[in-house]
Amino acid sequence: MSAARWSLRLVTFLAGVMLGLPGLAALPPSPPPTQEGGLGFWLEQAWLRNPQAKALDAREGEARAAQELASGLTPEPGSVSVGTLNDQLNSNRGKREIAVELNAYLWLPGQKAAREAEAESRFAEVGARRAALRLALAGELREAWWTLAAARNTASLAARRLETARTLAGEVQRRHRAGDLSRIDANLAEMETQAAEAEWIDADGALLQAEHAFRALTGAPAPSSVAAEQVATAERGNANPSAPQTHPQLGAAAAASRSARAKVKVAEESRRTAPELSLLALRERADFSEAYTDSVGIRLKIPFSSSALVRRESSAAQAEADQSDAEMQRVENRVELDVARARQALQAAERQYVLAEQRRALSTDSLRLAEKSFALGESDLATLLRIRAAAYDADTFLARQRIARAAAISRLNQTLGVLP
Repeated sequence: MSAARWSLRLVTFLAGVMLGLPGLAALPPSPPPTQEGGLGFWLEQAWLRNPQAKALDAREGEARAAQELASGLTPEPGSVSVGTLNDQLNSNRGKREIAVELNAYLWLPGQKAAREAEAESRFAEVGARRAALRLALAGELREAWWTLAAARNTASLAARRLETARTLAGEVQRRHRAGDLSRIDANLAEMETQAAEAEWIDADGALLQAEHAFRALTGAPAPSSVAAEQVATAERGNANPSAPQTHPQLGAAAAASRSARAKVKVAEESRRTAPELSLLALRERADFSEAYTDSVGIRLKIPFSSSALVRRESSAAQAEADQSDAEMQRVENRVELDVARARQALQAAERQYVLAEQRRALSTDSLRLAEKSFALGESDLATLLRIRAAAYDADTFLARQRIARAAAISRLNQTLGVLP
């Protein structure tokens, strides 16, 4: 077979492979949000496995119990005392006495309303922390999602490069044995195969790690398709009308601040220990010859206020409230900076993607000219391999930037507090 026919076969094969490479780099079409496999579905799976979510359930039960206590008739459970007295051990003249005492604590003025407000704020804080935890989990899932997409893309391109290199090496070896190409060309083709195989091994290992990380987070194998998100339209909010309009992290910080302020109010209204009201019933007789007599009494116990104790409780509550206010301000500043950085990163990713498309177009044109030149015998194999490698790098860069742009959208939605 002539050298021209060998060259034509080789060029035809290379053209078919390079035309197929851009398709490998493309992301799969995005399924509808309600379809299994979307980020929202996998967030639910990850949430069911999250141990902190179960801890929040216990916190919610604690808050409900605090609400029940605050809505009660007394600040603390009452008590009953039963006692008896007789003279059997000394005179034994028949003296008997039986006493029953019911004790109940009383709310201080304003204390009940303060406790109810504090319990309500604790319950709201648990809900806000749940939303913030869900957003944090969504951030972990988004990172795992796009790490998996990048690993799959890299592994796919590496496998195609290895397949192309092996086929090219076989063609070059046959032409070398036929005397059309030199031994240097055969060595170059073999070196290209070895480099492609090494790249494929690394890419396959990275893909396994990404799949394991996704499974550890969700408890299930990774989906076959990886869908991209849409850019949220409402800053520091959610484009979904049914979702809360405040950022979950800001909501959690604000709820913690309100809860701390409610504790300050409780401390201000609890200047002393709760007063105690007792109802006493007494049945007694002096000796055997007398009949039993009954009597009923009431006792009110009002504890004194301790200024040191009041200052200790108020100061501790005030310090917690001030710290919560400072934390809320810090979170607000951090969210604003994160949103600005995420928007800049998305703009940079968009520009990089445009440049990658231009680079791919130039490399594709160069490869077409190099293949034609090689077929006509005007250039050698080393030149063709170099230009083919440049075209492969351009396709790889375009695929990487496509995924980087989609990941930048997810990170922007994350900083805006938008759940998948």
